[in-house]
Amino acid sequence: MADNNEEIHIEDDDARAAHTTGHMRYVLGIGLLIAIIAMSAIWIVPAIWG
Repeated sequence: MADNNEEIHIEDDDARAAHTTGHMRYVLGIGLLIAIIAMSAIWIVPAIWG
């Protein structure tokens, strides 16, 4: 009979069935930078022309 209190340990790559390469942090960083620049432009340009 199996012990239900026993912990199960699975490696990250096995649990996700994928490898972690770290490219998503660059995608998220570039997206954040673009959003900051766009929102700043929306705020600054009318302030200059107004």
